[in-house]
Amino acid sequence: MVVRITSKVPGTKYVPSSQNDEILVPGQFGRILLFPGSASQELGKEIADFLGTHVGQYKRTVFPNENIFIQLKESVRGQDVYLVQTLASPIHESIFEMLIMIDTLKRDSAGRINVVIPYLSYARSDKKDQPRVGITARLLANLIETAGADRYITIDLHAGQIQGFFNIPGDALTAFHLLSDYFLEKAIENLVVVSTDLGFAKKGRNWAEKLGTPLVIIEKRRTGNDSKSEALSIIGDVRGKNVLLVDDEVLTGGSIANAAQLVRDNGAQDVYLAFTHPVLAPGGVQKLAEIGLKEIVTTNTLPMPPEKQLPNMKVLSVAPLLAAVILRANQGRSVGELFNE
Repeated sequence: MVVRITSKVPGTKYVPSSQNDEILVPGQFGRILLFPGSASQELGKEIADFLGTHVGQYKRTVFPNENIFIQLKESVRGQDVYLVQTLASPIHESIFEMLIMIDTLKRDSAGRINVVIPYLSYARSDKKDQPRVGITARLLANLIETAGADRYITIDLHAGQIQGFFNIPGDALTAFHLLSDYFLEKAIENLVVVSTDLGFAKKGRNWAEKLGTPLVIIEKRRTGNDSKSEALSIIGDVRGKNVLLVDDEVLTGGSIANAAQLVRDNGAQDVYLAFTHPVLAPGGVQKLAEIGLKEIVTTNTLPMPPEKQLPNMKVLSVAPLLAAVILRANQGRSVGELFNE
């Protein structure tokens, strides 16, 4: 099988130099075998279509006692296996299914097990910021390694230091290029990028530099648990401007609602929103619908069933990005080259 890439892959910066830039499969680690978990069936099929291959066959059963049973329906012995499982709701079922599948692949003598986790849950639990709390992101990394994964691929970790929790190599990707290219092509006039909190300011600066706009930052304080926050003040000028709110994920929509109200109170015109992970807890979609945003742009790192989509929402696929990275990982080629790094 030959996979030929002749044009820029969405979500990357790499442009092939000629039509002869082709990648042969199998690579040095064996034939690519792709197994999408139950939380990433559609995304897994998209990746398989891009690669020109099929998805691996397996049987998944949940017994009355809620135990999960996985049985492979084809051999993976000596092959380069990619398990695609985003950690979507129900999160703990998704996590344990992923761990069982890793163990199953290991016991069937897979040559290499790569776990592709578009959205890594518990990423906000990356430090002891309160007395007597755990660091669950580190625990999850340990579980993935113990189960038998050899490598990991993920997108837009909430905190970069989570990469250090893994003792196995991996690729921490970003959907920044995919999302920002979309708005670059729209060429919205009189635009300003607004980071929804101080913690996202550095990434917000990247957005502003790429789009050639000023950067405005919203300062907010969390109140109660982490799902509630209150926007306090705005650093920068949005008067008479079209605003692009940027963030890594949206859960309840409360922070976005506060931010949208704050920029409008300060004279903003149309308000757009871009974020990577559509977690969208119950009530989150309704909250976004009530804000009156001009356009909402996100990705499919998490499943986006019809009930989670709005008329003004655009969902960009990360499948081509993940497929390109899988191809290079299989061949032992540079992933950084996709981003001119």
